[in-house]
Amino acid sequence: MINDFEQARNCRVCEAHLPLTPRPIIQGSQRAKILIIGQAPGLKAHQTQKPWNDPSGVRLRTWLGLSDAQFYDENNIAILPMGFCYPGKAKSGDKPPRKECAPLWHEKLIKYMAIKHILLIGQYAQSYYLADKLNLTQRVRNWQEYQPKYFVLPHPSPRNNIWLKKNPWFEKQVVPKMQSVVAELTKF
Repeated sequence: MINDFEQARNCRVCEAHLPLTPRPIIQGSQRAKILIIGQAPGLKAHQTQKPWNDPSGVRLRTWLGLSDAQFYDENNIAILPMGFCYPGKAKSGDKPPRKECAPLWHEKLIKYMAIKHILLIGQYAQSYYLADKLNLTQRVRNWQEYQPKYFVLPHPSPRNNIWLKKNPWFEKQVVPKMQSVVAELTKF
């Protein structure tokens, strides 16, 4: 596993398509029981080499009920985004994650971990891992159908504040259930 993680951290497969030098940002160990699969690192994560190191990460840690120390403990949480490197800016937000990373690395890295639950954050992760044709809101509303393997979540970005206001049931119903599962799985 160490060799595969090291290879993934040194990956340069899509270098020609990135705006900045590749800096794959992943986290995990053989003991990790929770896997977070989101889009791709943002610019701040790229600059600091720390995943979810922005307001989205603050909200995600709140949703999970985890401190920074718990979240960044690779024995608690594994993080394998759909795209491992910052993809660059688009007109509205960041560009989509590169398509090379997930098929090249996910299966290879996940097989070494003790993952019990996977958090699929946002449309890119959900569309890749789920066989249904639902949109994000439909999936999150029907989150129980994906249990016990997955929690399906909207992206915690401040850009999604409108979605959260339109769907208050998410933070009232889904978040407490997820926090309970996360608390149970992160006990050592």
